[in-house]
Amino acid sequence: MSAAPSLAPQVRLRHDAARGQWVLLAPERVVVLDEVAHAILSRLDGRTTIDGIAAALAREYEAPPAEIAADVREALEDLHRKGLVRL
Repeated sequence: MSAAPSLAPQVRLRHDAARGQWVLLAPERVVVLDEVAHAILSRLDGRTTIDGIAAALAREYEAPPAEIAADVREALEDLHRKGLVRL
């Protein structure tokens, strides 16, 4: 996919020391992230495409590229529906 996703305005990726976890901070809500979501979201820069993010993750984790690409797309589309990511 050629879209270069980014976090939505007013959404921030932060490490919550009290929880010991990465979270997305959005107006009036906090979304606790698992390791996979953090790995994806930490690569959002508004320039790197979804395919680029998936390729980097597949290399880093030595995982099948097609499987990683499907997981990345699914995660980003879900977060987009929730208003947390721009595609």
